[in-house]
Amino acid sequence: MSVTKEIVTERLKTVNGPDFTGNIVDLGMVSEIFIADGKVFFSITVPAARAQEMEPLRAAAERVVKAIPGVAGAVVALTAEKKGGGMEAPVPSRPAPRPAPPAAAPRAAPHAPASHSSGKRGVPGIEAIIAVASGKGGVGKSTTAVNIALGLVANGLRVGVLDADIYGPSMPRLLNIHGRPQTVDGKILKPMENYGLKVMSMGFLVDEETPMIWRGPMVMSALTQMLREVEWGRLDVLVVDMPPGTGDAQLTMAQQVPLAGAVIVSTPQDLALIDARKGLNMFKKVDVPLLGIVENMSYFIAPDTGKRYDIFGHGGARREAERLGVTFLGEVPLEMGIRESSDAGTPVVVSKPDGAEAKIYRDIASKVWDRVNEERGAAAAAVPSIVFE
Repeated sequence: MSVTKEIVTERLKTVNGPDFTGNIVDLGMVSEIFIADGKVFFSITVPAARAQEMEPLRAAAERVVKAIPGVAGAVVALTAEKKGGGMEAPVPSRPAPRPAPPAAAPRAAPHAPASHSSGKRGVPGIEAIIAVASGKGGVGKSTTAVNIALGLVANGLRVGVLDADIYGPSMPRLLNIHGRPQTVDGKILKPMENYGLKVMSMGFLVDEETPMIWRGPMVMSALTQMLREVEWGRLDVLVVDMPPGTGDAQLTMAQQVPLAGAVIVSTPQDLALIDARKGLNMFKKVDVPLLGIVENMSYFIAPDTGKRYDIFGHGGARREAERLGVTFLGEVPLEMGIRESSDAGTPVVVSKPDGAEAKIYRDIASKVWDRVNEERGAAAAAVPSIVFE
């Protein structure tokens, strides 16, 4: 049975709107529906003031669509965008964010340590540690992190990846790495390697199907060991794929690890940006520089017609970056090739290095590294010089 927009629309009419007033189709809440390879993509616009209570409605819409014969999967997002594209929910009043350093900011020497006035203990051999984070799961953070890391490798840097997502480690699958890490003298772990990356992940130490039912102290102990008890060697940069959200593990990581900066990954719609904003505020509170925002799943180009679809809206992350004075790093399209290559363990930066998507990630990686050097230069300039005469 061929799945059509008409069939999906009819099924969605069985989903009641808020307060059981009509159905979500007749109420005009459903975006344009796109279908590719049996997968259905659409979003549901809900009142921003009631966004938190609308998740059951989204789940119900996803459920009825997945039940349609011939549907292989469904991606359904909630949106709460103002007409005109502005942000629906204002940020609580806070002191104005410090301006991002201009392009003229002095650049640091290539081997300047990553965090010197913070009092945080660095990792021998690693020049800079950057976090890739998101305020929520499901925005493509791990795929973005690994492709940024591979983009840094393609740009000539020595790079490692720490998979800090203890509960849902993705790096073994994304990088097609199997087996258990070896040890040095039975104490220090040797990182696994592929595609020029050194990698450490909890996924190398436990089976993929094993649930991690750990409390906060156990999580932090595991993260500390994977960071500091690994023979990383000399690295220009270690990319940390942070757990999603802003819980105790994320906050402790930001407070204890000498991060050179953080990259925030979000999708375009306002509800995702509300959660991304929480991540931004967390890093600002612990004085971790914000390297910029990536808008993932920014748009979709239909492979058969070339028509562009803004399934989850478009430009929300750019507007948020401009509003906060944070660098906008780039837009990554919702592209089936990115998903397929990630599932196959051959990320696009290495499987299709000359493709458009690989170029996007390499450009983002270049901007990230430029921002790291800007922050280093700003930190070096802020240190007073002492002259003995």
